[in-house]
Amino acid sequence: MADDNAAAPAGASPAAGAAPSFNLLGQYIRDLSFENPGAPGSNLAGGPNPSFNVSINVSVKKQNEENYAVELLLNAKAQRDATVLFNVELAYGGVFRLKNVPEAQLAPLLMIECPRLIFPFARQVLASTVQNGGFPPLMMEPVDFQALYVQNLRNLQAQQKPADAPSSPISDRLKN
Repeated sequence: MADDNAAAPAGASPAAGAAPSFNLLGQYIRDLSFENPGAPGSNLAGGPNPSFNVSINVSVKKQNEENYAVELLLNAKAQRDATVLFNVELAYGGVFRLKNVPEAQLAPLLMIECPRLIFPFARQVLASTVQNGGFPPLMMEPVDFQALYVQNLRNLQAQQKPADAPSSPISDRLKN
């Protein structure tokens, strides 16, 4: 195994000049729940197509100096009229090692790129679970994690801004 400090000039810190990198160390299912409350009747009943409610959230937990656990929290519920056909919840994660990433790029990397990498695997677990429950596999559309990140930032900023605070010229330009 190569020594990361071998190429560093005398007196320089090991991270000085080192290229940023991130690696996926592993993936896991932290929690998986599938409910089919009307089985077996719900699997046999015909009728109109069910309505689906799907939500997704991203969470990040720092494990140590370089490693982060990024988790996707997926919830999907199918109903026909007022009857729940199935309800599935999945917490699917990946452990990522980030080295020499500038602080300004850390949050977008963890909240956009890392979830983008593990989402196809979480989507497969969800589809397989629903199919194993006796329903056609649930095929989720790709998720725009950048739009989700921007939306969450705006929500956070709106919560932090006092209601009686005067707006700034910058925020006025963003509104127009």
